[in-house]
Amino acid sequence: MNHNVLALLLRPAPGQNSVLALPAVAFAVVTTLVLTVIGGAQSFWGWTDPEAPIYQALAAIALVLLVVPLMSLGGAAARLSARRRDERLSTLRLLGVSPAGVTFATVAESVLVAAAGALAGVVGHVALSPLIGLIPFRGEALGFGAVVLPPTQIGLVLVGVLLLASASAVMGLRRVVISPLGVRTRSTTANVHWIRALIAAGAIAISVVLIKVFPSIGGLVTTIVVLAGLFGASLAVLNLVGPWVLKVSASRQLRRAEQPERLLAARVVLDSPKAAWRQVGGIAMASFMAVFAGTGVALMNVMTGSEAAEADIALAEDIRTGLIITLIGSFLMVAASVGVNQASDVLDQRELHRSLHHLGMPIETVDRARRRAIMSPLLITAIGSALVAAVLVIPLLGIALITAPLSLLTIAAVVGVGIAIVWATTWATRPLLRGAFQTA
Repeated sequence: MNHNVLALLLRPAPGQNSVLALPAVAFAVVTTLVLTVIGGAQSFWGWTDPEAPIYQALAAIALVLLVVPLMSLGGAAARLSARRRDERLSTLRLLGVSPAGVTFATVAESVLVAAAGALAGVVGHVALSPLIGLIPFRGEALGFGAVVLPPTQIGLVLVGVLLLASASAVMGLRRVVISPLGVRTRSTTANVHWIRALIAAGAIAISVVLIKVFPSIGGLVTTIVVLAGLFGASLAVLNLVGPWVLKVSASRQLRRAEQPERLLAARVVLDSPKAAWRQVGGIAMASFMAVFAGTGVALMNVMTGSEAAEADIALAEDIRTGLIITLIGSFLMVAASVGVNQASDVLDQRELHRSLHHLGMPIETVDRARRRAIMSPLLITAIGSALVAAVLVIPLLGIALITAPLSLLTIAAVVGVGIAIVWATTWATRPLLRGAFQTA
């Protein structure tokens, strides 16, 4: 039975090759970036001189700020095209296939796709390592050997990617196993409760207290670990509360909607706030990073003043290099996350687009609604994430650095680039929408 189910599940359907290619590409990007980020960070942990703890602290914080969103992107990759897969699996359940058979087939499909992408990611990491090794710190290049991960660590990352894919597949099966008819008829909805906001507020409040108190009572290494963990937890909290915020905002827009595209955009967000959040979650990460980048630029400006020592100037230059690398990594994640999620969303909503086409709605109206459903939540997401990051940084460095003109300019520039990336991807995925209308 299991082999028959697996064959039925993996049998190519119309457009299925594109659907499978999307998560494979996402896993390849995730694996490449994770391996490269960890490889770059590990190069600092072999240093033992007096200045080494500073570099190690900054590397740990940058690692968390990049790896946590990468894991979120990995989870999104595992959930790509979930609606289409859920419908096929719910059909198997209604035909009498056991939950165990459906689970086996789904996990097998997810692991195979993730493995293909992860192996491509390993190749990407090895190909990028020589370029990363050319980046100078403390006056000399890091070197290929310092940034490429050994086979054991690469294997651990691959196992982690496959486990993530398996766990996401199993968690996504709960609706199919419990209510296959509801999935098939699209009568199930993904609800987000206001309790998310309460949990997020409590978690951020606790983080602020710990950030303010811990550096004065803990050792250097412990403080680094705690700060990195708190920043990572705050990013996770943003992913928790984000869908609820978008739901509240879309509900208000729905009541005020006077044009078809505004009405349709609000309904798209309300239909699945979690999916809407995945479209703009990359901006939340970019805005969070922007505050750290702006504060870092202001801090470097102070460190390189007229009376600055040569060692401080060298440290500031290295911090600047680290900021540039971190921002480039964040922009790559924004582009990958938004692009893949938008492409997947267009493919998963083909039936909706076809129905709208048969009802006489022109493609221009549908496209405007789709872009509005993505761009409208961007401002709330960008401002909210930046405020959360500022609340966490103020106890550590003070408000003066955040509100410095150079800091504010950097924050605005980083957020602006992130929004521009999202806007560009909405136009880049337009051919997919046009293709859905042409096949209608």
